[in-house]
Amino acid sequence: MKTGTDLKTMDTKLSALQAQPVLAALAMVGAGASFALVNGALQASTMQLGVPSTSAAFWQYALGLGFALPWVLRRGRAALKTQQLGLHLLRAFLAVIGIQLWVAGLARVEIWQAIALVMTSPFFVILGARIFLGEQVGWVRWLATIAGFSGGMVILEPWSQAFNWGALLPVAAAAFWAGTSLVTKKLTQREAADSITLYLLLLLTPVNAVLAFADGGLVVSGPALVLLVGAGLLTVLANYLLTLAYQKADATFVQPFDHLKLPLNIAVGFIAFGFAPAGAFWPGALVIVGASLMVMLDEQRRGNAVAKTA
Repeated sequence: MKTGTDLKTMDTKLSALQAQPVLAALAMVGAGASFALVNGALQASTMQLGVPSTSAAFWQYALGLGFALPWVLRRGRAALKTQQLGLHLLRAFLAVIGIQLWVAGLARVEIWQAIALVMTSPFFVILGARIFLGEQVGWVRWLATIAGFSGGMVILEPWSQAFNWGALLPVAAAAFWAGTSLVTKKLTQREAADSITLYLLLLLTPVNAVLAFADGGLVVSGPALVLLVGAGLLTVLANYLLTLAYQKADATFVQPFDHLKLPLNIAVGFIAFGFAPAGAFWPGALVIVGASLMVMLDEQRRGNAVAKTA
């Protein structure tokens, strides 16, 4: 027989469990909003204030490393233990190129177009998983991949006279970030998540510094410095909220909330710069989002099938 105290404890635990998905959803939306503000700050500093994209990328991630340093010093050498240094180097190489392409893209095309095109990254992951990891893809994911790239083509409009070659930079960034994701997946089989993150920051910062120095120097001042400091702080916040979201709920639950980053970036672009999406953007974006949801539902179906056979 349960006492009143036991029932009260059960009610408290049940309320806490029910609150987890809500917290996860809010965290994912918060991460999307933070990333949208980061993109706005990067675009303002590069497109409007003339900061080289390499310098903007350096400051954004150098600040992230600065926030991680106290944690590194506290853990000591244990944080750097690894058996896969080659994979860490490959991941950092792919990430550096992806970051540089992304910030260069933000310096040349409007936020709404850049964020929609970089959302093709999951489809590059599917292609890479099939080619390099030998994973079985299935017809649903092939169909979603074809649809996703078709949506990207609608947004790019390469057949139009108004086509901007700079719009290919976010697509290229998506491809390299997909490669980063595939290497990360390989690393997680034997490495802790915190060590993976730490190695990325440690390897990114000096490479970004060299690229920034070669492109005109690292020094920024005035409003640009304020914007880049804000971008660095918001990058840390966004990654924390993203981690929190995946900790509090299943990926299949929180992933649809990630798609809110598209309207959030559109809002930032419109409020800050007056950028408004062109007519071709909407059908293309809907196809990309719909294809992403197809992949998510297929992942959920596969997970349920594995759970039933286990």
